[in-house]
Amino acid sequence: MKLNKYIDHTLLKQDATENQIDCLLSEAREYDFASVCVNPTWVEHAKKGLEDTDVKVCTVVGFPLGATTSAVKAFETKEAIQNGADEIDMVINVGALKSGNLDLVESDIRAVVEVSGDKLVKVIIEACLLTDQEKVLACQLAQKAGADFVKTSTGFSTGGATVADVRLMRETVGPDMGVKAAGGARSYADALAFVEAGATRIGTSAGVAILKGELADGDY
Repeated sequence: MKLNKYIDHTLLKQDATENQIDCLLSEAREYDFASVCVNPTWVEHAKKGLEDTDVKVCTVVGFPLGATTSAVKAFETKEAIQNGADEIDMVINVGALKSGNLDLVESDIRAVVEVSGDKLVKVIIEACLLTDQEKVLACQLAQKAGADFVKTSTGFSTGGATVADVRLMRETVGPDMGVKAAGGARSYADALAFVEAGATRIGTSAGVAILKGELADGDY
């Protein structure tokens, strides 16, 4: 198993500098990760920095709260793709889900999927804020709306991925949809546990430490 190709090498902190982004890109080139995941303002820069590699550029939409309107999320997606994004990680409308407004949640996801063309769409359900029943509903709505992945977390709420959540999400969506575990992978053993539970991607800032067999500090 090439664990490096499971990893979305991530830097989404609001105070990330250009030098830190360049370090992220350099590490991604060296370790041949699946993608780098950066905020939209860095997409064009990341695309140029990775143009002679097969490392994808992933960015986030409606991030981190998911409470922008569907039209704004669709615009963010279109602009990100124009700037070179290969993958879109969007945040669901968590409040709508918890209010039982499932049509809004589904249409919100679909608005992003419809403008994404052939680019991957990963749907962040923010599992730490949901009951198990709500996690299942969120995954079902993402699947119904035509998304490619469901993703556990933004890394900016009360918790990251758990093995139990990844297992539940995999059981819900079946074998043909991606599951991304984000936050919580601090070691090779953590990453392997997520893969064994059904994750096909791992979002982490600790990708280098994980591949070196080290224990990383931090919470994402």
